[in-house]
Parts: sequence; C-alpha cells; structure tokens
Amino acid sequence: MKKNPKYKIKTKHLVTMMTILCIGLIILSLSSRFSFAPVRNTLGYVVVPFQNGINTVGDWLTDQKNGFQDMKKLAQENEALKEQVDELTAKNSNLIQDQEEAERLRTLYDLDQEYSEYDKIGAQVIGKDTGNWYSTFIINRGSDDGIAVDMNVISNGGLVGIVTETGAHWATVRSIIDDSSNVSASVTSISQNCMVTGDLEMMDEGKIRFIQLTDKDDQVQEGDKVVTSSVSNKFLKGILIGYISEAENDSNNLTKNGTIIPVVDFDDIQEVLVITQLKQQTEEGGE
Repeated sequence: MKKNPKYKIKTKHLVTMMTILCIGLIILSLSSRFSFAPVRNTLGYVVVPFQNGINTVGDWLTDQKNGFQDMKKLAQENEALKEQVDELTAKNSNLIQDQEEAERLRTLYDLDQEYSEYDKIGAQVIGKDTGNWYSTFIINRGSDDGIAVDMNVISNGGLVGIVTETGAHWATVRSIIDDSSNVSASVTSISQNCMVTGDLEMMDEGKIRFIQLTDKDDQVQEGDKVVTSSVSNKFLKGILIGYISEAENDSNNLTKNGTIIPVVDFDDIQEVLVITQLKQQTEEGGE
C-alpha cells in the first residue's frame, strides 16, 4: 500500500507568495475604490497585541540586563570597599599596637626616672612558664649584657621579681607572685616590716599575701603603700610592691597578715628594666 506523499512548500515558493501578497496590498492601498480600513483593523487586532508583547519582553530583557550590570558594578564596588576596610583595619590595628608600645615605653621611662639612683638595662620578655600569670619568665638579656643572678627587675610601676639564672643572651626572672618567692617589705605609713609571699592561687583575685606585720596600735589601713625593706639581703630598698587591701590579726594578736594588690600587672609583662646593681648586705632577712 502506497503512502500518500505529504505536501511541502519550499522556502523559495513561500517567499514568492509573501512577495506577491505584499505587492497586492500595496496596489490595493493605492486604489481609491478599495477601503483598506478592514484590513488595517484586522491587522491591528493581530499585530498590536503581538507588538505589545514583544515590547514588554524587550523592556524586561533590558531591565534584566541593566540590573545585571548594576549588580556587577555593586559587587565590584563592594569588593573595593572590603579591601579598603581591611586595609584601614590593619592600619588601625598597627596604630593601636604602636600606641600601646609607646605607652609601655613611656611608663618604663617614668619608672627609670623614679629610680634614677640605680643603673638599669631594658629587656623584652621572650618566653614564660605555662599558666595565666608571669610567675617565671625569660628575657632577651644575659651575662654578655651585664645581667647577673639576684639583680632586681622592675616594670609597670614597681617590683617584678629577681633574676635567678643567666645565659649569654638570656636570663630567667622569678616574679614576686611565684609560690616560692619571699620578699622582705615595709609598710611605709607605720614604718613596720613584713614578709610578702607569693601565692599564684590568690593571684586569681589579683592579690598577693603579706605576713608577720607588727601593728600593735592597729594603724595599718587599706591603701597603705608597701615597698622593699632595708633588711632584705637581695632586694634593693624602697621599690614599690603594691598597696594593702586588707589586714587581720594573727592568732597570737601580736602580728597581722593580709593581702596586697601588686602595682605590676602580672597578667601581661612585655618589657622590663633590670637594675644592674646587686645589694651588698649580709644581714639576715627575707629574700
């Protein structure tokens, strides 16, 4: 059984037919006897909505293109702003660090002037023991720089500790808050001696302990200044340790014990001054 061949219009035939139709419409439009209005109206019903749709789609595509370009531009501007913010943040961080360093150095300078009777050498902290506090730490100066064991170390307004070991270019410092530290001290308001003992557990409250204070007349008060005493055989006289925060009588009612708020911030020590002068005394006393 033969299949019916499908009728197909070739492209050149279709073009020819459309051309003839256009020519015919042109001729009709030139003829005064032919009214073109019905054709125009019919075309209006068909073409205008189609044209409006085309315009709408075109406008939408234009808006999308413009929106994409705006988004791309905003993304570029945002990236540039982020780079500027990062740069300004870095500069601000460096500025804060410089200001903090300048403040620390100014404090060391003031401390140097306060104890101008002693020769000193500056040093930076390059290592510390484990834990939150600077109970023992290492500085970047040693025996080649003139540092020796038992030299006093000061910073942040007062006494930090004492040198316990030296190398050619380093030294170990034990601070007064260390559990093994004992410093012979004096309460300046009543001119009475006591012993300041290290206590790392108490440092969680920001305090260290004093014991064996003679105060028969109950004169010691909160805020009284505590300094190194003249009877110490290793610590130089008159270096500020801190201020009394509380005191109470011992069980013998002859002496008192209590706590001191140290003047040094043992949570953060970065630079120190080492007094390059050993105390030459042989009297018995606290370290």
